[in-house]
Amino acid sequence: MARVISVEAERFPIAGTFTISRGSKTEAEVISCTISEGGHAGRGECVPYKRYGETMDGVREAIEAMRDRIAGGINRSALLDAMPAGAARNAVDCALWDLEAKLSGRPVASSVCAASPRPLETAYTLSLGEPEAMAAQARANAARPLLKVKIGGDNDIARIRAVRQAAPDSRIILDANEGWSDDNIVANLAFAAEQGIALIEQPLPAGHDEILRHIAHPVPICADESVHEAENLEALVGLYDAVNIKLDKSGGLTAALVLRDRARELGFGVMVGCMVGTSLAMAPAVLLAQDADFVDLDGPLLLARDRVPGLVYQGSLVSPPDRALWG
Repeated sequence: MARVISVEAERFPIAGTFTISRGSKTEAEVISCTISEGGHAGRGECVPYKRYGETMDGVREAIEAMRDRIAGGINRSALLDAMPAGAARNAVDCALWDLEAKLSGRPVASSVCAASPRPLETAYTLSLGEPEAMAAQARANAARPLLKVKIGGDNDIARIRAVRQAAPDSRIILDANEGWSDDNIVANLAFAAEQGIALIEQPLPAGHDEILRHIAHPVPICADESVHEAENLEALVGLYDAVNIKLDKSGGLTAALVLRDRARELGFGVMVGCMVGTSLAMAPAVLLAQDADFVDLDGPLLLARDRVPGLVYQGSLVSPPDRALWG
């Protein structure tokens, strides 16, 4: 029986504004992909990302171009060769995982998790702003055990100080989104260490980070924009201490599992992160993240409304997806 694919562009309002070093947004723009066969339907969601040259129209067209191959029954392994890593392949790959689970009656978790999946502690993200505004965000979320703080400007030491004073008991990840430079990284790292920061994500622009090989890492440094697929990892040995795996970068759960396992082999710490999307985008990542060192899957917490059914969040704990949602 031929498989039928449908592709939809959707928008979900963000609660307030989400700001990083590259700009601000007020809504999550996502592409969802549904693949149906024999009365069952599998779904996947992706978030096109401008930083990687992706647009809503371009990603939609890339998925539509696969219509005949999908109808013909292409499997996830063949998909890795048929589409490049990125958001479009992520939506298709995750829809195929979900469809396989629906058709077989076997949950995805039974294939990808070493044990029954459990709730995970996720970071909660604070937007980039002036130190006083960031302190207010931190104060409002100071009971959360793990905060991820967007930085990447000229005044980051003041921002770090303000957030730490407002949330003295939280573990803190700093995410510079490539916003630091060779001129300020040593001082910023030293101050972050003084403040007990747990991890720093992508301080320097991808491809312009060789200095990381020659300076001290008083706080572990995590690659984000510098890593997409497993083949990127060898070049990062000696530069980074950990890698942030996102399904929209790796191009789906299939490739992300390979990336995770190779990262462990090479001695990297593992963080599983996300773009700002709905629970449908987070669901496969929750299964991927079961053994991660850091989990950053708070996308739905940043939205004014989520899909129904969505993931269940209790404070900073996110539960594995119900099969009605995905998997």
